[in-house]
Amino acid sequence: MKMQITSSDLKSALRRVAAHSKSKREELCAADAQLGDGDLGITVSEGFDACATLDLPEDVGKAFYEMAKTFQSVSSSSFGTLVATGLMAAAKETKGRTSLDSSEIAGLLSLARDAMLARGKSSLGEKTVLDGIDAQAKALQEGSSAALDTAIAAARDTVETFRNRQNQAGRARIFAEKSKGLPDPGQLALVVMTEGLR
Repeated sequence: MKMQITSSDLKSALRRVAAHSKSKREELCAADAQLGDGDLGITVSEGFDACATLDLPEDVGKAFYEMAKTFQSVSSSSFGTLVATGLMAAAKETKGRTSLDSSEIAGLLSLARDAMLARGKSSLGEKTVLDGIDAQAKALQEGSSAALDTAIAAARDTVETFRNRQNQAGRARIFAEKSKGLPDPGQLALVVMTEGLR
């Protein structure tokens, strides 16, 4: 079923994601400590916590812009930069509108994915959060009456699909063979962020 999404809806969603991210903070940090700096849970939790306090404008594009700017200011990490880049792509696409249709989410995810790929100078298949976003975009393009469940399933499936592969991008790539068998922290973060939308 199609649904119009306004800035008010985005505000409510940010509160839910912030709360869920906070509950998963230590879990994400532990996963990241195996392949990175161990601060991913802090990045995600604090980034969305800051965004949840924003007084978002009615213009959806400007709302996404404020979210991007805020997330980036709270976290200068590579993951924070990627999230901000994705939000900025959504901001440009929806600028000047007071709502967007739920059927547009797949397209926005695709735009965010492409912008993040360019910013991170990476490719799909390298075992990063971008593989999860790509899976979500493709799954949602097929249409579903339970879009959120579909997006969550796509993110979770990506973690398992890539678990036994070697990380080829970001800090995790320096762990080479050790990264096989371990979930990618960024892909786990996408699961947490998407679950938080419930």
